[in-house]
Amino acid sequence: MSGKTIFISGTDTGIGKTITTGLIALYFKKQGLKVITQKIVQTGCKKVSEDIIKHREIMGEDLNKFDLQGLTCPYIFKFPASPHLAAKLENKEINPEIIFNATKELEKHFNLILLEGVGGLQVPLNKHLTLIDYIAEKGYSLVLVTSGKLGSINHTLLSLEAIKNRNIELKAIVFNNYFSNNEVINTDIKDFFKKYLSVNFPKTQFFEIDDICKYSNDKKFLYFNI
Repeated sequence: MSGKTIFISGTDTGIGKTITTGLIALYFKKQGLKVITQKIVQTGCKKVSEDIIKHREIMGEDLNKFDLQGLTCPYIFKFPASPHLAAKLENKEINPEIIFNATKELEKHFNLILLEGVGGLQVPLNKHLTLIDYIAEKGYSLVLVTSGKLGSINHTLLSLEAIKNRNIELKAIVFNNYFSNNEVINTDIKDFFKKYLSVNFPKTQFFEIDDICKYSNDKKFLYFNI
């Protein structure tokens, strides 16, 4: 088996990447694919990645042998900070090839690997490499999670510009309605993003998630084209 890996990132930390990753995994699991999620690095955590645990909860699964072996999150650090700093505080440096080799091993066993990032696209993995450059280097396609939070348009357009400059394939934008406090603003932002995508990323799909506490809706990503 040679699976496909799609990267899940966001415009910011705490934007809904973990929920989005779990929901997409649940959707394709229900379509009959063998799906697993992976977390590139987890900080502020001990033992098994908290985000992997959340993915499995959404997918209705227990932790599996790949989780317990550490393949689904090769690096876990205690301090809640950017990966490069969290690693430095433990006298370590993240080796991107260890992450890549773990992903390649998962690709031998699954049809689809959903690789969740950490923070936004420009987060440094080490002193030499940012997250977005890792995505570009490995040739992964990308799903970007955004929202209607204050500053969302700026953060999203900057992210899209960086994606375009690196020729990364943007599969989809997922708009997280959870953070929206004003429907007028929310609607306008979504309309703005859709029009921007139609001009600059015409092949990119646009999806919404409405309530991150409701995981059972398996039609959120209907027609998602992997």
